[in-house]
Formats: sequence, structure tokens, C-alpha cells
Amino acid sequence: MTVRARLVSLLAAAGAAAAAVTGGTALAGGFTQPLFDTFVDARAGTGEPVWWYSIGTVRAFPSGETLFVMEGWDAARLVPRAPGSTEAVQLSRKIYVMRDPNTGAVVETYEGRPVTPIAYPYQLITYRLNGAEVDTFVEQGSGARLQRLGPITGMSAQMVGDTAAFTAPLYLDIPLPNGNRMQVFENYDFFIHPPAAGLAEPHQLSWMRTGPLPPWAGGRPAVMHLTTWRVERYQDLPASMRAYVEDKAPLWRTPPADLAEIRQLQAGPPAPAPVPAPVPATGGPAQ
Repeated sequence: MTVRARLVSLLAAAGAAAAAVTGGTALAGGFTQPLFDTFVDARAGTGEPVWWYSIGTVRAFPSGETLFVMEGWDAARLVPRAPGSTEAVQLSRKIYVMRDPNTGAVVETYEGRPVTPIAYPYQLITYRLNGAEVDTFVEQGSGARLQRLGPITGMSAQMVGDTAAFTAPLYLDIPLPNGNRMQVFENYDFFIHPPAAGLAEPHQLSWMRTGPLPPWAGGRPAVMHLTTWRVERYQDLPASMRAYVEDKAPLWRTPPADLAEIRQLQAGPPAPAPVPAPVPATGGPAQ
């Protein structure tokens, strides 16, 4: 069943569990099998690549000064799964650049330091339905810097009228080689709308992050916010971002082809980085 077809019948299929959370607070849980399937199919597609395109701002904290416009995408693919399966595996590749808020040009240096795109050659994300909750597991990096995170918990599902809303908070407290810690909060609000809404972009996401910026920005505290929607075809992504990727980071045009490609990336040297700087170990949208 397609995402759209499933949403048409979701209220009835979810029954009392969906009715119980309609209009309620977004506490952890609230998932049913139909809601889990809706989230997975919306997030990663049903086998063909999908692109979650993002545009937003990076603002200094606490002043609110706009430092950059942030733009990019998450290219995702779902590993085929049996109908009704309580596990789903998503293959992703992500890239985000900083643009000058006045000119729109990609920022290459900031206060004398080269600016590194936020880029992941891959992320392997596994979702597991656990009763009314979903556990998330993330793999990223390679060699000695391979990271395995999870289970990440706290995701909630609820119906807002006929719209399926999924909230995924993420709290990170990661030790750094210099003895400090990187402490970050991110929040993902997905809104998956039914066909009856007549929306051109029925798959929507609002993402927010508070925490330090990468080393090239001096690690200063900032708030990032992105408005994101799903794009079904690569050629429908904004031309300016496509031009950047095709010129400087061609690997990031599409998601990984399969698990074998990801295992090769994990075992081998880092994948070719976007010009002009190496891929950061951390930072950027994680889900």
C-alpha cells in the first residue's frame, strides 16, 4: 500500500490508539503498525530514492543574528522489507552548505578559516517498532571513527486531524578527544498529510538544533532551523544546489545503492570529501 493510500484509511486502521492521541501532547509512543509503516514509507520511500530538501537559517545564540543560510538535502532509500515488518532500514547520504544571507553565495571561508560543508558519505539508520514506541539505531563514520548510536528513544506519533505527526527529539552528549564534550539538542517534527489536503508537498519536516557550530566557526553557540520537504526526482531539486553538488560533491547526488556499499565505506578510507575541506566527524542533521 502506498503512503497516500495508507493515510486515507489510517484513522480507521489505527482505531482507538490513534483516537487516544488526537489533539494530545506529543509524548513518547503512540505508534501502531499502520503509523510505523506510514512513517517509514514517508521517510525513506518504498525502494526508489527520495530527497528531503532543506532550506533555513543559522543564527547566533543568544543574539539571534543571522550568520548563514543553510541549504542541502538528505538522499534516502529504503531497504526492501516485508509487509507488516516491525523493522526498517534506511540508507542515507547528506550534504548541507552555508550560504551568505545577503548574496546567496556558498561561504568558503569564515573569519579566515575554510568552511567545511556538513556532509555524511552515508548514514545507516534502523527503525524498530517496540510496542507503541520506536527505537532508532544509527551507524556513521569509518575505520577507527565508526560510530554506532542507539537505541535512540523518545519518538512520538499522533494524528492531528487527518495529518500524521511524528516528533523525534535527539539529545547528544559526546566526549571529544580534547576532553570536552559536544552537547547538542535536535528536534524533528514530521507532518505527513493525506491526499485530500491537496498539497503539492505532502511530506514536510521542521528541524531545529541548538549547540556549538563546527570548529571552522569557532564552536560558537547557535540555533539552526530548517524547513524541509520530500522531492521525488533529482531533477526537481533546486538548480543552485544541484549545480554545487554536481561540481564539488558528485557522490552526494544519490543515496547509497545498498548495504554492501555502506559496508565498503565503513571498512575503507573516508569517501571523497566535498571541495574544499574534509568531512566533519560530527554535526548536522542526524536522523
